[in-house]
Amino acid sequence: MSDLAAITGARIFDGHAWHDDAALLIEFGMVSAIVPQNAVPAQSSVVHLDGGIMVPGFVDLQVNGGGGVLFNNDPSVAAIRTICAAHAKFGTTALLPTLITDTVEVNIAAIAAGKSAADQAVPGFLGLHLEGPHLSLARKGTHEPRLIRPMDDADLARLIAARAVLPNLLVTVAAETVTPDQIAALSRAGISVSLGHSDAGFDAASAAFDAGATMATHLFNAMSQLGNREPGMVGAVLHNQAIYAGLIADGIHVHPAAIQFALRAKSGPGRLFLVTDAMSQTGTDLTELTLNGRAITRAGGALRLADGTLAGADLDMIDAVNFMHHAIGVPFEEALRMAALYPAQALGIEQTHGQLLPGATANFVHLGDDHAMRATWIGGAEVFRS
Repeated sequence: MSDLAAITGARIFDGHAWHDDAALLIEFGMVSAIVPQNAVPAQSSVVHLDGGIMVPGFVDLQVNGGGGVLFNNDPSVAAIRTICAAHAKFGTTALLPTLITDTVEVNIAAIAAGKSAADQAVPGFLGLHLEGPHLSLARKGTHEPRLIRPMDDADLARLIAARAVLPNLLVTVAAETVTPDQIAALSRAGISVSLGHSDAGFDAASAAFDAGATMATHLFNAMSQLGNREPGMVGAVLHNQAIYAGLIADGIHVHPAAIQFALRAKSGPGRLFLVTDAMSQTGTDLTELTLNGRAITRAGGALRLADGTLAGADLDMIDAVNFMHHAIGVPFEEALRMAALYPAQALGIEQTHGQLLPGATANFVHLGDDHAMRATWIGGAEVFRS
């Protein structure tokens, strides 16, 4: 069989432009080119799709679980494999398994699992997102308050060491529990720093961005809000055009009007990107799950603790894309960029992810003309078909 494959029969969106009557050429798991359909090399192994569209695979930087597994409850390479496979069914071809605030021991286990997943080249594994424990008690959300604490020297050293064994590492911290010097040290080590679960004011958040933080975690949720005299963290994120911000687009976490406002405020280069903040329910019919021994109920499109606090999201990426397009009115191409190109740019991996240009990993999704899932490829290999 030829090492060169040609995928034909569907309209192609490469992350920037559409290609009609074209073929996606894949060689050794990488995008080789997009060529006219009548110019497919004779030696190619051809896969012909029956209409629809091909789009870049989605990149999700905040995934707590899936397939019945919550990463906090099972910080293992087997759990990572299950989570990645569950989200591939919804178009996500690269993700960061996300550890919510937990003990030092669980953090160490999660990092070890991430190293094993990287060593084993688990399809869809992109690295880790450690969301906490260095957060604000005032904006804890579903995070266990007993485990929230400031960052110390041992924490900093552990994170820097983890970055050396992981392909990517994203950490969510609060500006009031992690100092600008610590943020600068994390950034110098190649760690992506995101502000979240923070009650910091505009000046403190801006200082953290100046120190090296480049993102905000689930914009509007679990952060100080925009006010007329104190713009808060929301104001700092929207004011600083270099900052990327994750967004949970389910119609529950953020009001549609607030999403539209943020879209108008964020003109780039930093952009809003979609995250699912999914828990273990993705790809299952689970109605109850647990985190740190606390029950979470799934009902009405939301996940909540007993007191009503939102606990992650009952969301997958293709639904987030379609919500942005249909409910918010974002052009479909832009919604696709929010799920693929922009998160890749936020993490600094856009050369290999989020677009279908020569040299990129051949991660792509086949959608019907109705934008429903048909199939998913990771590294040029089909991993799901509906």
